[in-house]
Amino acid sequence: MTDADFEKLAARRPPAPDADARARALSAAMQAFDADQENLHSPQGSTAGGRRSAMFNRIWSPVMNRRFLAGSALATLLVVPAAGLLTYELMRSGPISLSTPAPADTIAGAPAAETMASAPPAAEGRRMLTLPARQDGVAALGGAVPQAHHAARNALSLTREAPEMARPLPQREDRERFTAADPNPVKSVASDPVSTFSADVDTASYSYVRRSLLAGSLPDRDAVRVEEMVNYFPYDWKGPDTAEIPFHAAVTVMPTPWNKDTELLHIGIKGFEATPDRQPAANLVFLIDVSGSMDQPDKLPLLKSAFRLLVGKLKDSDTVSIVTYAGEAGTILEPTAAKDRAAILAAIDGLRPGGSTAGAGGIEAAYALAAKAFRKDGVNRVMLATDGDFNIGPSSDEDLKALIEAKRRQGIFLSVLGFGRGNYNDGAMQALAQNGNGTAAYIDTLAEAEKTLVEEAGSTLFPIASDVKFQIEFNPARIAEYRLIGYETRALNREDFNDDRVDAGDIGSGHRVTAIYEITPKGSPAVLNDPLRYADKAEGAAAPADRSELAFLKLSWKKPDAERSELSTLPVTDADVVADPDSVPQDVRFSVAVAAFGQKLKGVPALQDYAYGSILGLAEAARGNDPFGYRAEFLTLTRLAAGLAEEAAQ
Repeated sequence: MTDADFEKLAARRPPAPDADARARALSAAMQAFDADQENLHSPQGSTAGGRRSAMFNRIWSPVMNRRFLAGSALATLLVVPAAGLLTYELMRSGPISLSTPAPADTIAGAPAAETMASAPPAAEGRRMLTLPARQDGVAALGGAVPQAHHAARNALSLTREAPEMARPLPQREDRERFTAADPNPVKSVASDPVSTFSADVDTASYSYVRRSLLAGSLPDRDAVRVEEMVNYFPYDWKGPDTAEIPFHAAVTVMPTPWNKDTELLHIGIKGFEATPDRQPAANLVFLIDVSGSMDQPDKLPLLKSAFRLLVGKLKDSDTVSIVTYAGEAGTILEPTAAKDRAAILAAIDGLRPGGSTAGAGGIEAAYALAAKAFRKDGVNRVMLATDGDFNIGPSSDEDLKALIEAKRRQGIFLSVLGFGRGNYNDGAMQALAQNGNGTAAYIDTLAEAEKTLVEEAGSTLFPIASDVKFQIEFNPARIAEYRLIGYETRALNREDFNDDRVDAGDIGSGHRVTAIYEITPKGSPAVLNDPLRYADKAEGAAAPADRSELAFLKLSWKKPDAERSELSTLPVTDADVVADPDSVPQDVRFSVAVAAFGQKLKGVPALQDYAYGSILGLAEAARGNDPFGYRAEFLTLTRLAAGLAEEAAQ
C-alpha cells in the first residue's frame, strides 16, 4: 500500500464501540494479565509451555495492529526500524530470559539508560534492557504509545547473556604510507634560471584521490602528486610524424586563472603511437601478491578481473608467466603463449589469498622467469600487482632497488599495479616502478583496470623512449620568477640533464606528458623576491639577442636500446602567448583546471584563495570531447571535494 492509501484509511471514521464487547475484552485482558503475574517467577518464564519468544510476540503484535500505527505511514517508518534494531540486539547477544520487575517508582517514565543504571546488582555479568510499559503490557516505543492503566507500572525486563557491557566493532588498521614532498617553491630567475626534472607518466595519484573522495574523505596531502593527476587524462596534443623523433612538444603561454599578475607556461608532449601490428612481441610475468592482506573484494578479486582483461588484449605471439608470493614465492604458470588463453585464465582464476608477504622472493622468481623467456627484440616486463605491503623478505629495500636496477640494465623492466586500501605503500611502489623503468598505476575499479590495461595497453607496455628529461632556461630579461607545478619527486640536478648515467622516466607508445610552470613576468607586482644587491647590473646584456624569447626548452631521451641520449630544443617566444583565456585550446584549459584541483587538495598556498567553484567553472567550460566520461567524473570529484572541504572547515 502507498502512503496515500494509508492516509485514506486514517481519515475514515471507525464504527462506534460496542459496550458489551468492550467489557468482555477488558475482562479477558485482565484475566490474562493476572495469569501472567502468577507465572512471573517461573524459571521457564511461563507454565503454559510456550517458547520465551512468545512474550515478545505478544508485546509487539498489538503495537503493529493498533489503528494509531496502521493509519500512519510515518509511524510505521519510525516503529519498524526500531523493532529491527531491537530484534537484532536480542538475537545477537544470546538467549532471552525474564527478570524480576523493578519497582514501579524506578521506571515510570524513566529513560532506558536510567532504568539500566538502577538495575539490582544481582544481575552481575548480565546486561539489562528495560522497556517502560503501558496498561496492557505493550512497550512504549519512543512515546508513540501512551501509558495509562495502573497495572502498566510494572516493567517487563529482558535480560541478555553478555560477558561485558559493550564490545566495540574492530577498526581496520590504516597502515598506508606516502612519501612526503613539499610543493615546489618560487625560484628567482636571477639566481636560479634553470629547471630540470624527469618525465613522469604515472597515474596512481589520481585514482587514489578519486577513491578517497568517493569514500567521503579528502585525500592525504602526500598522496596528491599534481603531475600524475594532470597526466591521467588523454589530451589531443600533436604527436610526431615519424618514429625517428619519438615525441613532439607544443607550448602555450596563458594568463594564470588564480593570479592575474602571473602567467602559465604550458608544455604538452605526445609520444609516437605505434600501430598494434608494429608493436614488438611481449614477454610478461605477472607477479601477484596473494598474501592474507589481499583477501578483500577490492584487492585479489579485482586484481584477477584486471589481469583477465589484459590477457584478452595480448597478441597470440606474446608470452605470459605467473608467479605468486605469500610466505614464499611460487610459480603458478611457466612461460605460456598468449594464444593458450584457457590455461592462463585458469591459472588466474585459481589464485587464493593466504599467508604473509615475502615480496623479495617473489620478485627474484619473477625475474628468473622473465630471463627464461627473454625476447631480445621484444618487450620484457614484470608486472607486480599488490597492495604494497612488503613486510617480510630476505632483502632490504635497498637490496630490492639494486636488483631491479640491475635487471633494468639487462632489458627487463618492472611496472607496478596497486590495489585496495589499508596496507597501500605508495612510497615503495613509486620507488620500485621508477627504478624499474616502469609505470605505477592504482586500480580502484574494473573501469580503471580497463583504462590502464586495455585502452592504454600500448603506452603501458611498449616504451618508445627512455630516460626522458626536461630542462628549461628562463630569460632573466623577461621572466623574474617561476614555479614548477608538481614533479616534486622527479626533480633533477642541473648537471643530471647531460649525464647519461642518471635514470629518468620512460615514455610509452602514445603517452602524453604535460608540464606547467607558473611564471612571473619581470616588473609584475606578483614578484616575491627582492633584487640581489650585488647582482650584475648588466645582466640584461647576457639575455638572448632575440628578446622575444621567454625561455628555452631542451628535451633529452634515449631510444629503448641505446646507451647515449639524443637532444631536441624549442624556444618559447611571444608567438606562443595567448592573451585571451577563451582563445586557449580546450585541452590546455582543462589540464590547467586539473592542475589547480591537485594544488588545492595538496594545500599549495598559491591556490588558497582560489575556490573549488572557480576550478569547477574552468573545467566545465573546457570539458570538450569526453568519449569515456573521464572529464565528467572529474567535475563530480571537484564538487565532492568542495563539500568535504567546507565540512572540514566547520
